[in-house]
Amino acid sequence: MQLTLVRGDLTEQKVDAVVNAANRRMRGGGGVDGAVHRRGGPAVLADCVRRFPHGLATGQAGWTTGGDLPARWVIHVVGPDYRAGETDRSLLTACYAGALRVADELGARTVAFPLVSAGIYGWPLADAADAAVTTLRDTPTEVREARLVAFDETAYAALAQSLSTT
Repeated sequence: MQLTLVRGDLTEQKVDAVVNAANRRMRGGGGVDGAVHRRGGPAVLADCVRRFPHGLATGQAGWTTGGDLPARWVIHVVGPDYRAGETDRSLLTACYAGALRVADELGARTVAFPLVSAGIYGWPLADAADAAVTTLRDTPTEVREARLVAFDETAYAALAQSLSTT
């Protein structure tokens, strides 16, 4: 699988699936989650309500329609909230591995990823980047391209560093 790093807006990526850093309720929120729901439109929320009436647990992944996004699907992952004491790195890596598993089930071959839990959930940036890169490199998958989408220069630099050293 090819790992690609871009700086940009996750919701504008022309890929088979985008990964949403969701909260447990699966009803939209702030950060990446809010952006995905705003751009995807009401179909994304309606599908979340239908498919995940009780939400998802931390570390789990599931999919919905992409709604109005350029991507066909949204793969929702619930990252750990570091600030709330969810510091088990395996919960973070489970998000990336789970997203690839769901992508394989869907037949998605190009998937765009945000840096899960590194925003409002407060996961230390360098470790979040390392967890993303290492897990994506080490997880068997049929996905051809995993595109890491950095929203700002700080995330881009952390991901570039991790890509060059892992």
